Amino acid sequence: MAKQLYIETVGCQMNMLDSELVVASLRKAGYEVVDAPAKADTILFNTCSVRQHAEDKIYSALGRLKHAKTKNPHKIIGVLGCMAQKDQKLIFQRAPYVDLIVGPGQLHQIPELLDKIAAGAGRQLEVSLDRKAGSRAEIEQSFESYDPLRDPAMRPTPFQAFVRIMIGCDKFCTYCIVPSVRGPEQSRPAAHIVAEARQLADEGCREITLLGQTVNSYKHTADGRTTRLSDLLAQLHEIEGLARLKFVTNYPKDMTDDLLEAVRDLPKVSPYLHVPAQSGSNRILQRMKRGYTVEQYREMLSRIREMVPDSSVTSDFIVGFCGETDEDFALSIDLVRASRFKNSFIFKYSERPGTKSVQLYPDDVPEEVKRRRNNELLAIQNVISEEDNLPLVGRQVQVLVEGPSKAAQRHDDDGPVVQLVGRTHCDRIVVFEGNRRQIGQLLDVTIFDANAFTLFGSVVTQHVGPEVYRL
Repeated sequence: MAKQLYIETVGCQMNMLDSELVVASLRKAGYEVVDAPAKADTILFNTCSVRQHAEDKIYSALGRLKHAKTKNPHKIIGVLGCMAQKDQKLIFQRAPYVDLIVGPGQLHQIPELLDKIAAGAGRQLEVSLDRKAGSRAEIEQSFESYDPLRDPAMRPTPFQAFVRIMIGCDKFCTYCIVPSVRGPEQSRPAAHIVAEARQLADEGCREITLLGQTVNSYKHTADGRTTRLSDLLAQLHEIEGLARLKFVTNYPKDMTDDLLEAVRDLPKVSPYLHVPAQSGSNRILQRMKRGYTVEQYREMLSRIREMVPDSSVTSDFIVGFCGETDEDFALSIDLVRASRFKNSFIFKYSERPGTKSVQLYPDDVPEEVKRRRNNELLAIQNVISEEDNLPLVGRQVQVLVEGPSKAAQRHDDDGPVVQLVGRTHCDRIVVFEGNRRQIGQLLDVTIFDANAFTLFGSVVTQHVGPEVYRL
């Protein structure tokens, strides 16, 4: 009888991909995925440590399982990923009924570790070395975990997939825990990435998103030849069946001209660039150890707009970082207004144990000030997003159809004609009425309305009319 697995994922696209790889390996070992913890023999939480809220959510979920573990001692509960690497034995202390703790570099060991627990070997803990616990080669090896097994059921849609091209980070921003929990920056061989992408295309995948903590830092050298991200994109562009290529997240200083030329010249590469700024104040950027100035960021944006004029750029901002004054925050407002990002992800600063900012600076911005700044910056960005979306009304765009919209899913609409959702080449969300058979297709859609977050359109039934924009 198949063993029943429930897995819950918190965090970024990298965590979503990790969960897909874990599920694929466990399916091979005889597990079936179920949709609720109560139905499962094994419950796994794949975790994030970037913000406190993500960790609190996991500890709350673990707390709700205490009774289930008491009722059935053979039920296996595991914590995977970044929080596992950061907290390690602390998880056992806070939730002593947890059986398994596995860092992001040891996910390939999970089937074996679960077998050990089931055989009575007791708790299992497998994590990578601390960044200062050995030579770089030793630390890299302890974080290395590439598993080619994939599970289509765990993807955003059957037609879209994530492909990891690198792991780790060497930027060491003072607020960020990622270099500690994901290890040193390591780029995968291009041949391995191309083979994985070709397999996905053969399975019907139309869009691939390349993942890396700083994805445009990708660089792999083999046999005396160095492959940059621009070179990798050119190789992936030749794969038959793939229609779109995206890559996230970018580091401002590594936005090179050769990469922008690839975005401009390779039709399958989406002109969508997510490049976090984090602050508009040089003083705060220096405290964050971001490695660039506002002037350098603006110069990078200028090159993007000059070389890829139809691109859309998105960003991240942290408000309320240690010592951020009203003047510093005003500079972030200035940068958002001048840059006119397609959208921005805005976060309130929260201390992360183990980061340099905790050691160096007091968290001295009051919570109510952080909240106010977050809401103010978000409101400004939303106005810009709507202003930039409105000129698309009346234009025709090409959309990759992802599936029923959230509204259709909420109403459990299973008819042949349903409200669908998809994305343009520049990652704009489009909602329109269509047929379920259109899911996974590239369709031309005429936009008739727009707000800050969504375009609303109707499917073009004849290939005539307005020009199709790469928007």
